[in-house]
Amino acid sequence: MGRAAPRPGRRLAATVASSLSPARSTTLRAASKTARWDDGIPPLLRPLVRAYLLGYASTVAPRLISLLLKHLTRRRHTTTTEGNDPQQPQPPRHNKEPFLAALVRILRGGLAWQRFPTFCAAIVGGSTFLAVPLRAIFDRLAGNLSLLARQRLSRWLATFIAGYISLLLLQSKPLPPTDNSQPPARLAGRTLDLTLFAFTRALDATITTVYRRRHPSTTTKSPLTRAVDPLIFALSSSLIMWAWFYHPARLPPSYQKWISSAAAVDPRLILALRRCRSGTLRYGVVDDTQAALLGGMCADLGLPPAWGDPAVAVPFPCELVHMGHGGGSCEVHALWRFAHSARWALGTYLPLTLVLAISRRAGWRGILKALNSSARSSAFLGAFVALFYYGVCLARTRLGPRMLGTSVRVRQAIDGGLCVASGCLLCGWSVLVEKAGRRGDMALFVAPRALATLLPRRYAVEKQWRETVVFAASAAVVFTVAMERPGRVRVYNEMR
Repeated sequence: MGRAAPRPGRRLAATVASSLSPARSTTLRAASKTARWDDGIPPLLRPLVRAYLLGYASTVAPRLISLLLKHLTRRRHTTTTEGNDPQQPQPPRHNKEPFLAALVRILRGGLAWQRFPTFCAAIVGGSTFLAVPLRAIFDRLAGNLSLLARQRLSRWLATFIAGYISLLLLQSKPLPPTDNSQPPARLAGRTLDLTLFAFTRALDATITTVYRRRHPSTTTKSPLTRAVDPLIFALSSSLIMWAWFYHPARLPPSYQKWISSAAAVDPRLILALRRCRSGTLRYGVVDDTQAALLGGMCADLGLPPAWGDPAVAVPFPCELVHMGHGGGSCEVHALWRFAHSARWALGTYLPLTLVLAISRRAGWRGILKALNSSARSSAFLGAFVALFYYGVCLARTRLGPRMLGTSVRVRQAIDGGLCVASGCLLCGWSVLVEKAGRRGDMALFVAPRALATLLPRRYAVEKQWRETVVFAASAAVVFTVAMERPGRVRVYNEMR
């Protein structure tokens, strides 16, 4: 839950963190007195150029890596099948585009003016350009305000205008063509994730600023504020997992696929619980079509077929939830889930952290730190999955029947949503495995996705101006605070 494929919001955070630090870069340049690649660029244009190049790199690099991996996999498959019988059927080739043509397409695609690099240049460069004339206007018309107030107003308004225009660039990109002869419906919402990312960061920066002003002598967070980050993560995770289980269309396809890979659950079990919620599968009612669903799962697991018949098994035993691991013990199954998911996550986290440590020449101490970070993150994900499954078992077997009863109506209600809700509420507290400093970043990572599950991912284009205004105002807050107090914007902390 805490780590997934990079999204536009995190790419924007990296771009802002690396582009909007003119004072710090000037100080470093004066101290080192070494030539930099952008010394020949006018100072006013440097943020724009940096933002565009960083946006282009973050857009193109993942696609180039994916293309290279696909090319190597295709070549290896071709090599292994050269000696096969030519009369044997060969798997279809879904992508026949030559490697060089795909490479040129990716490199040229990042240069399109409606893509993310132009967006980054527009918001960063636009806020830099507009701040100068707006500052002069505020000095002339609002001279009674303090110098700091005029600076803040000019920065905020400059970024608001730049943010509004830059998001319009992304939103103006035409929809991809469809196979149908009818034109696509004019719907908005493609930039919703980016808008919610900016909104949550602005809210966090505002709360942090207000708290620091009221408690200027505070250097560490109080126990109350330390509990806020885990609470936000747990609540956000609950909404995300509920959406993944019952409303998968509310999540981005890549995020939905990643959660499914981590959960490693039989789709028939998910479908059965969804049917319990909709009332299609009812306990105590003879229905051969419903019995065949879990009946096939019982056959695959070597369990009695009657356990999958809702007319006989009220409810179906937890052995089906365990899917052949842990037997009839929910606790053993939870331990197995922890070990299995942690090992799966370690195979992803460990190579990445080791490559980063070696590339930075961190030495043995850095490698040990990378190993510790990978182990902690893997344990977090393992605990997340294990707590979700164990929460389901708690409601179905351990606590639910004792607290609510064992009637058919209660069993239907438990499997109709209460057991999944229990797992959703419990899994997010695995964030306590991570360090306290990481919990805030993880909470801000999942919070926008949780908010997105409460909003329609597509809406009428006539209402798009509302989203654009929210993004522009949020970006203006983040940029203004970042220019004045970088430590109060956690996008800066993530990039350090």
